[in-house]
Order: sequence, then C-alpha cells, then structure tokens
Amino acid sequence: MCGRPALASGPSPNFQYANPQGVTHMQNYQVRNWGAAALLVGVFVLVLFGCSREDEAEGVTAVPPTATAVPPTATVVPPTATVVPPTATVVPATRNEDEEEEATVRQLLSNADLFEYKIGKAGGALTFATISDPLTFNLAIANDASSGGVLGYLFEGLTEVSWLTDEVEPALAESWTHSDDGLTWTFNIRRDVKWHDGQPFTAHDVEFTFNKIIYNDEIPASSRPAFTFRYLEDGEWTQGIMTVTALDDYTVLCELPVSFAPFLRSMGTAIYPKHILEPYVDDGTFAETWDISTDPAEIIGTGPFTIGLYAPAERVVMKRNPNYWLKDDEGNALPYLDEVIHIIVPDLETELIKFRAGETDVHGVLGEEYATLEPLQEEENFTIHKRGPNFGTTFLVFNMNSGSDTETGEPYVDAVKLHWFSNKQFRQAAAHSMDKDMIIEDVQHGLGYPQWSSISPSAGDFHNPDVRKYPYDIETANQILDGLGWKDTDGDGIREDDKGNKIEFSLVTNTGNSVRDRASQIIQEGLTKIGIQANYEAIEFGDLVGQLTTTYDWEAVVIGLTGGTEPHGGINIWHSSESLHLWNPNQEEPATDWEAEIDNLYIIGSQELDRAKRVEHYHRTQAIAAENLPLIYTTLSERLSAVRNIFGNTTPTLYGIWDTRYLYRTDR
Repeated sequence: MCGRPALASGPSPNFQYANPQGVTHMQNYQVRNWGAAALLVGVFVLVLFGCSREDEAEGVTAVPPTATAVPPTATVVPPTATVVPPTATVVPATRNEDEEEEATVRQLLSNADLFEYKIGKAGGALTFATISDPLTFNLAIANDASSGGVLGYLFEGLTEVSWLTDEVEPALAESWTHSDDGLTWTFNIRRDVKWHDGQPFTAHDVEFTFNKIIYNDEIPASSRPAFTFRYLEDGEWTQGIMTVTALDDYTVLCELPVSFAPFLRSMGTAIYPKHILEPYVDDGTFAETWDISTDPAEIIGTGPFTIGLYAPAERVVMKRNPNYWLKDDEGNALPYLDEVIHIIVPDLETELIKFRAGETDVHGVLGEEYATLEPLQEEENFTIHKRGPNFGTTFLVFNMNSGSDTETGEPYVDAVKLHWFSNKQFRQAAAHSMDKDMIIEDVQHGLGYPQWSSISPSAGDFHNPDVRKYPYDIETANQILDGLGWKDTDGDGIREDDKGNKIEFSLVTNTGNSVRDRASQIIQEGLTKIGIQANYEAIEFGDLVGQLTTTYDWEAVVIGLTGGTEPHGGINIWHSSESLHLWNPNQEEPATDWEAEIDNLYIIGSQELDRAKRVEHYHRTQAIAAENLPLIYTTLSERLSAVRNIFGNTTPTLYGIWDTRYLYRTDR
C-alpha cells in the first residue's frame, strides 16, 4: 500500500498499479513477504502505485498480482529502529555515493545475518497512513496496490519469501519435492490450517484456485500471466498452462509444460476458499463478488488477520485471526498484534502530520522531510532506517497504441501524435531534456539516484549498470529534433513537425503525490526548453489507472511501478501481449523487432535454470529497453523509513524490516 513509500515462460508475473502516493504496481510476481507492507501475495507482478512515499512502493511490490498481494507491512519499514541505532542505518552525508551505498548494503546484510526472533507479547496495534482506499476486496482480480495492501493480510500462498534473506520458504505448503527436470512438483499441504470461518484448508482449495479462477477465461485474474508458460515447440513460440491436481486432501501435484526458474516464488500466489467462491464462479458472477461494498466479514482467507472494519476515506482495521496456524518457538499463537490499522489520509502532508502527532507508527521519509526529521529521532522516539535505492520505478511514458475504440471506432491516440510518440529519436530527445539531477536535489533533497535501467541496483546482479544513458543535455536534444526536421517555424517557442503540426500534448500524473507532481513539472520544463509543449495536469489515481488499462485515452503520463529482486516479475509490463505493456498493450504480435526480442528474452530467462545465463538474458532486455526508451526513467529514491521505537522483532534488511506476524509492542 501507499501509506508511505510505495504494472513468461513459466508463470508470467505481472506489473500492477500502485497507490497514488508511491511506486507503480505493475509487476505480477507476487510472492508474499511479510516483511514488506505493500507486497503482493505470491505471484510476480509489478503494480502501478500512486503514492509518493517511494520506499513503500518497493513492495513488489506494486498492485498485487492477484491474490498474491503481499501485506502492507512488508513495504512499510517496521519499527526496527530500536534494534539498529540511527548511526548504523543513516549514513553520514559526507560519504560519497558509492561508499554510502556499499556501506548501507553491508549493514543491511549484517542485520539479517545476526537477527534472531524473540518471544513477543500479545496485544496492541500497528498503525500507518495511506492515501488510497482499496478499490476491491476481490484480490484475484485486483490490479492496484491499495487493495493488495489490505488483502495481503488475509490471503496466503503455498510459499512465501523471507524478509531477511529473500529466499523462498514454506507457507501453506509445509514441504515439496520435484522431478530432476523441474517439470513435476508435489506440494504437501499443512494439516493445521483453517479458513477464517473455521472450515479446513485443503488441497482442493489449491486445485480450485488454479483451475477455476486463475485459468478461467471468463475471469480477469491478475495472476494468470504468471502461470501462463511460453515456450518453443517445433520452432514456433507457443504457450501452455500447468496441470494442478489434488491427489488427496493434503497433496497437490503441479505438472509444468516447461521448466520455470521462479516457480517456487510464483507459488506464493494467493489461494481462495472453494467452499465459498465456487458457486459464484459457476454462475458467472465471480468478477462482481467481493466488491468494495461487501461486508468485510464475508472476505474469508487463511491469513493472520481479517478485516474488522472498513470506513471509506477513513480507515481499514485488520483484526487478529485467533486461529492462525503459525506459532512461535514456545508454541504461542501468532500474530502477536491485535490489530493492523490503515488510516486513510488525503495527502502526504497529512500523513507526515499524523506521524509527528504520534497517531501512526511508520512513515516513509521523503528527501524533503529528512533534514527536519533526522534531529527529532530521540525526542520523538523513532529511528530513520536507510535501506538503499528503491526497488520501484517512476517514469515518463508516451502512448504508442495504434488501436481504436471498439465502440466508437475512434483511435486511442491522434495519428499525428502517434507519429511523434512512436519515433525513437523523439523519445531520446525527451530523455535528454529530463534533468534528473534537479529532481534529486530539488525534490528528493539529495537522497536519490538517477535511474537508467528497468531493474534497480538493489536487485543485485540482475541489474545492468552498463545500459545506454541519456544525461541532461538540452543542446543534444535540440540537435536530435532539428535532425528530424521538427523546428519552430513561427517563433512562438513550440516546434512544428515535418508536416507543420505543432508538437503539443497532455502530460498527466496522479494527485496526492507531491514528489511525483514536482518531478512532472521538472519534466515539463525540460520539454519546454526543447520546443515541446506539454500541458501538465494531475488527476485522481483511479481515473489515471482507468485510462492506462481500460480506455487507453491518454498521451503522456508520469507514473510508477513496484519492483523486486526477481526480474520475471516485470513480464506483465515487458511482454508485448500483456495488458500492462503500457505504451502499446495487448499486442497479438509484437509491433516492433525490439519488442519481439524482449518478449523472447523474458521467456527464455524464466526457463533458464543457470543463474549466470539468466543474468545475461535480463541484462540484454535492459539494454534494449534503454536503447528504445518505451519508458523514460526518472530517479530512484533512497529508501528511508521512520519507525517508532516501540516494536520488537525488527531489524532493517534489504528486503524489509519485520515479519508482521512476529511483530510485537515493547511498550505494553
């Protein structure tokens, strides 16, 4: 969720839209990570996010790839401040950028190595603010981080990802085995798990989730791309699905058509109750089931919390599940907390006010806030944790969709503007007009990094540091446009294209995100300097997501996506057939050769089991993207999280600050 910062072969994870304040949500790889508040449960998926608290956007998080929405606790850095002194997590400003990043990473890895859970105390609540209401209670079809941030507390997958190590661990499945070729997997289901209504969780729920929801052509399941396997057969690309069979009440057999490297991560996708949802699937009303008007008590999962209260535009209160299956080392029932509360606020300024007033426990610190908050840590009893570059991304994207509205016949994009947007040199000129240093200094107050690649440096060896870069250079940008014959012929400061059309279009971002708003204005100013008229406005996040994913009636947008450590999570934005391939979605055949190459590399990369070769494939995708610029990246924020010093079982790591289930209050 965006209370604080925060769109394959084998299952093809997806990107999703995140909250209006933060990172994008377009990644369909939703492996649950109880250490990150805005993560999606189980499937790889990037989600669009609207919040501006960039650190929360890291939730892989963005909009959970169906049911796999990781609970909001994962992205909200927990109060580990008491474990690691501020000096350990906040690097002095005198250090150079490389030394600072390396020191931060070393500290975070050390924190994870040294961490041990303590026996906690029952009771109390964790409270944080978010700018967005959930849009639906049906996680299977959710594409926004706000919904996933709430529902991720209710639903679980067969696997989950450790907030300490980023390794896959057992969840609803207690163990598994697989064939030597990786095509056959057998999962042993826990026998002590019950749904929130007391009914037993069984292998038949898993079979139902895959066969009747995820693989149902009548249901727009957000995690389906993560479980659609593309592969070569007789020299031609084809696609298939896996066979999921309940061998008995507690054994599930999965048979894949091709090997899939992130398979265990993908199995973190949420599992749904057959006994409740099957009738709605059978009568064709599933997509309307569990909408936002549903009584929260009817939303049944297996997770550590239920929804106790939803007051639109006010708050969502998650209540402890007293029958949750997980226990601590002494046999005490988890979670320790009684409640997790999301206070819904109108903007980031209010979010900060709530934190300063002691009404919330966690706050994603913006660069502009750091200088004010840093000296107040002892007085106001919180610690700011520094956790390196964000996993999420923010970017400028142009609409290159050549399609037309099926009802009106009107093109999604005016033909003249489509001509501009589809021109690679135009996009390269726009990239050179983007002053990333100004965004870092003026918006992030020096606490940021220029982004050139689609994968964050925090993702380790999958990040390609050698992609083509486009430094701020107005002269070069002007030369590129002059070379196209696009010049200002009437002296009004706006160029005309080679057919005499003024180069003017709308530039839109979402409201409620002051960071993104200011960055968009800097982008607009840069475009003005090269003779391009971008008419800027901010609209409601939900309306913007609708334009990007449903009506396609937009021209240029600044938006964000969540991210993570597994690159396959981005397949739902990078594969040309996907709905979150924002600039030109749902292509039957790749529109360009470079898109076709990226398609193939994402598929091959997901099937390759040798990590070094996988790294090569994903490095190539980043190089192609940087050359062709379908997305023009802005900057990566420093992940700064302020947490009250009143929680136990916390420590900042590269992947989170706590597991919400083990979190407890030390002030009781």
